[in-house]
Amino acid sequence: MQSVRFVIAVFEFVLLIFSLSFHECAHAWMASRLGDQTARLQGRVTLNPMYHIDPVGTLLFPAIMIFGPLFGLGLFGGMLVGWAKPTPVITRNFQKIVRDDNLTTAAGPVSNLLLVIVAFVALAIVSVAVPGGHSLVLAAFQGALAMGIPGGLQAFVLLCMLAILINLSLFFFNLLPIPPLDGSHFLRNMLPYNALRVYDQIGGWLSWLLMILVGPFILSLLLRPVLSLVYFGLSLVPGT
Repeated sequence: MQSVRFVIAVFEFVLLIFSLSFHECAHAWMASRLGDQTARLQGRVTLNPMYHIDPVGTLLFPAIMIFGPLFGLGLFGGMLVGWAKPTPVITRNFQKIVRDDNLTTAAGPVSNLLLVIVAFVALAIVSVAVPGGHSLVLAAFQGALAMGIPGGLQAFVLLCMLAILINLSLFFFNLLPIPPLDGSHFLRNMLPYNALRVYDQIGGWLSWLLMILVGPFILSLLLRPVLSLVYFGLSLVPGT
């Protein structure tokens, strides 16, 4: 059982790094499309994690989060989130600064939703096309293993399930209006000048505390009903 938990932790860690890289690549790609080539010139329009890794947010923090429970360290409320190196954006290169900044910001969370959709479709295909696939998919969402199913297929279903969980977590986490998360960009672009000056003073340890203390609570409120909806959707898929 401990070995299975370790394998799941490895899957989570690899998927989180890939999802963060995909997220930042989407920011860079959208900024380039809208006229700011800063990130492209730094090689950030790529899925190669070496261009996006932040030592703390991509490696250390997720490692503690994911592998910590294996050693009795249940920290950060079980969050499956992290952050990568921020994508550099110079907004004065945009034709319409507020609109294009919002579009560039939205590209990150939207990319995570795209990965959720891809994983959902893959699970739906398994349910329809593979004998016993329907029960396997539903069992995986309930944390159980299906008997008589090849290990490779079970690993694939587990990867898809974790991809949904991690990318939904990243989607909601990044929409929190806490600097420097994506949600703070949306809020900042809506604030009047006087409120903006106050808002820009939020940072450093205050942002960390808000993310660690408020983040898990909000994620738990949002993730549970959405994951239940995903499970319900998969249960409606005709199985074999």
